[in-house]
Parts: sequence; structure tokens; C-alpha cells
Amino acid sequence: MSLARTWSVGLAGVQGAMVEVEVDLASGVPTVVLVGLPDAVVRQSVDRVRAAVVNSGHEFPLRRVTIGLSPAAMPKQGSGFDLALAVAVLAGAGVVPRDAVTDPVLLGELGLDGSLRTVRGVLPSVLAAAAAGHRQVVVPADNADEAALVAGVEVLAAHSLSEVVGHLAGRARLRGHVRRPGPPERPGPDLVDVVGQAAGRRAVEVAAAGGHHLFLTGPPGAGKTMLAERLPGLLPPLDERAALEVTAIASVAGTLPAGSPLATRPPFEAPHHSATTAALVGGGSGHIRPGALCRAHRGVLFLDEAPEFPRAVLDSLRQPLERGQVTIHRANGSATFPCRTQLVLAANPCPCASAAGDTACTCSPLERRRYQARLSGPLLDRVDLRVDLPAVTRAAWLDGLAPPEATAVVARRVQQARAVSARRLAGTGCALNSQVPGRLLRERWPIERRALVLAERALERGALSVRGFDRVWRVAWTLADLAGANRPGPEQVAEALGMRLQRVAA
Repeated sequence: MSLARTWSVGLAGVQGAMVEVEVDLASGVPTVVLVGLPDAVVRQSVDRVRAAVVNSGHEFPLRRVTIGLSPAAMPKQGSGFDLALAVAVLAGAGVVPRDAVTDPVLLGELGLDGSLRTVRGVLPSVLAAAAAGHRQVVVPADNADEAALVAGVEVLAAHSLSEVVGHLAGRARLRGHVRRPGPPERPGPDLVDVVGQAAGRRAVEVAAAGGHHLFLTGPPGAGKTMLAERLPGLLPPLDERAALEVTAIASVAGTLPAGSPLATRPPFEAPHHSATTAALVGGGSGHIRPGALCRAHRGVLFLDEAPEFPRAVLDSLRQPLERGQVTIHRANGSATFPCRTQLVLAANPCPCASAAGDTACTCSPLERRRYQARLSGPLLDRVDLRVDLPAVTRAAWLDGLAPPEATAVVARRVQQARAVSARRLAGTGCALNSQVPGRLLRERWPIERRALVLAERALERGALSVRGFDRVWRVAWTLADLAGANRPGPEQVAEALGMRLQRVAA
């Protein structure tokens, strides 16, 4: 019998799925038949495998070679199946024992010279292998640290097909890889660099404590970008589960930095305003890739000059922001990516963006309204905090006022507030105030009616929607957590309402 089986992993979004690679060598005209819904990259792997096998010192079988990828109904994409295909062919030809290739999971792209090259999505692939009961994976040497993040799996790092064949044949065993410590993290930008802007600093602190979305408006140079860039530094480090989620997304997207495979800090994404819907949310004509929204999972997505983005692109964020995940459908399949992200929007008050303020503005009231209308009402209704930043005054810039608080000081308050909310929300499936459903919030953690007078008036006159009323409620709880109060009072509700109702002056 000339039948051999090996294992590899295919990807659907950030989830891995086990793929069984079967090779049958039969008599007949020498040819290779590849079945199992391969894409163009997988179909081309036949030529890469043939050259790699020959250049590694072995003969490619001159027989009818049938390669099956199971499950057959799942689309197979990418070059990560190369190593499994080559080993299966060699096992079918008797170069390596067939029983030696039934348990290891083989991942990697082959060069024509037989070298083993890195591939994307190694972490989710190894996680899927571990969940399926496999206890050994073979990966390219440059992917070994990433694969070793998964506990309970022996990682074998190889540089070439020859090394893998030698290991499986028992001639030269590969040693289990031990993950090297990553380089020390570089400190991020500090809040101490932000001059003045007490309202902006307060909004960033509240956003970090409760996981709220934030909209900053103001003239150029007011500090919108500086505040947004310092928000990730206020967020606590990622726990083990979140770190693996973020690292898996970066691995699939191909943005995982070399030498430091595990992401321990919240990510920060700031796409240019020319980004398309596919670039922002995710997509692709062939292999579906995560967009900036998904790459910012557990972190911050910053859209500077937000009105310059196409309105349709911005509106595509509405549903993912509510659900915390996005599903992208294509004709050949679909992929789901997590996107539990904090959105930060920044905008100038008008198209001319005069740094001198309204006195030097050349825009008509109609132009200003049109500019502001590029951000749709349904999108802004999902933003909890809206803060208008004034221009920095001479006194704040030159007269040596008291130095502002550093990021480390504010981050401690944020961590304490998050700990309080986590204890209160234990058992609900929510960790932050911004994630609590409105009905649950009103039923389990009511606020006294006397404290809600201003919010109820705003709701009656149409300044607040029902969704907006719930968001004021959530922000009030975050303010209470920061203040160490047992329940939001009139002061917290009034401050939350003020952050909610601020608009760019028309």
C-alpha cells in the first residue's frame, strides 16, 4: 500500500481547523492530482514541493500521485500546507516511516531549495492542534517562539525539509524548542507631555476606566492626537487569554513583530483616512484578512481627521462596535474576527482647520454643518464621551503652570476603578461598564431618580436617545468607580451628561 497521512492546519478567520493530508501513489502516467478545494497558492504548492524534494536529495515519485485535503468542503488557503504535503509524499514513497507522520502537525512553506520559511497564523494553528489532541508540531525556526506560546505542545523548530525528514526517519532528532524571553518593552508616550487640556485628560481617564468610546474635537494643535496616543498606556496589561487573542490576530494579519511573539500591551491602530472598508473592517478577494478594527482588539482604534473618512466606511463600524466581533462573508466562505475595541475619533471643527480658532475661520455655517454631518448620527450615538478641546493658552504653554500628572499616576486610578467595576459585574459576563446591557444596568444597579433629573430632561426634549440615556448611565457608574463612591450621584450624572452632549460649535 502506498498511502500515507499527515496533519496540518487551515485557518478560518483567527480559528484553526485540522486538515488531514492524504497521499496515494498509484500506477499510471506520472502526474499529480490535488483535491480538497485548494486555492491558487495551495495548487502551486505541488511545484514547490516537487523542487524541494529533489533539491533535498530525494526522488519525487514518478507515479500517479493523488493528494487529498480533508475535510474536502473547507476551502484551503495559503502556503502553510507545503511541509505536510512534502512529508506525506515521502512517507508514501517509503522514505520516512508512515507511522512516524501520523501524530505530528506540520506547518511551513517550502522554498525551492528545501528551506523552511515562515508562515502566518502559526499561533492559532498550534492552538487548534492542541485542542485536537496533538502533542507535537513542526514549524519553521522563525515561528518557533510563537508556537511555543501554547502550553502542553512540544515544538520542533526546523530550518529545512532535510532536517524534518532526518527527524522522522530517526537519523537526527530535533530538540524541543524553548521560548526565548522577549526584548524589554519600550515605554510609550506619557501624559506628562500634554500641556493643559484638563477636560481632555479627564475624558481619556474616564474612557480607559470604563472602556468607553471617545470623540475629541478642537483646532489643530489642541492635543487630540497626543491624548489618543496616550490612551493605551492607561489601559492595564493584557491577561493571558487576551494576550493570546491579540497575538493570534497579529499572526494572521502578518504584523507580529519578530523577537517578541507575545503581545502584552493593548494594541494601537491609527489608519489613514484614505483607508477602504476592507482595510478598516477586514476582507480581501481571496484570503480574508483582519482589518485595523480587528487588529485593535483589546486596544484602541484611532481615526484622526474622522470626517475625511468616507461616510460608508465609518458607518461600517457601527455593528461591529456593538457586537464586539465582525463576520465577513465572501462567495467561497466567511470569517469571524473579534473586535472588542475602544474607538477614538478626532476632528477639526471645520474644513479650513484654522489653528487661530473661529476668528480666522473662512468657512460658512453651511460648510461647517456639512463637514460635521460627515459623521452620521447613528455612529456618534454609539460614542459615550464627546469632548471639545480649546486651543492651548499662552499661560499653559509658557508660564510654567503645575506639571500635569504622568501616565503611571493616572493608570493606577484606572486600574483601581476597573477592579471595582469587575467585582460589581462578576457573574454577568461583562468586565467593563461600557459592556453592560442597558436593561441589566437599570435592573441590577439603579440610580436614584433625584440624580437622574438632568438626564431625564435631556431625554424628554430629544437631546438624548434611549441608547444615549443608557450610555450616560454607564459613564456615571465609571465616574463613581473613579471617585470611590458606592453609587452615582447627581454630580457624576451631570458630568457624564456634559461629556455626552458636547458638540462642535456650528
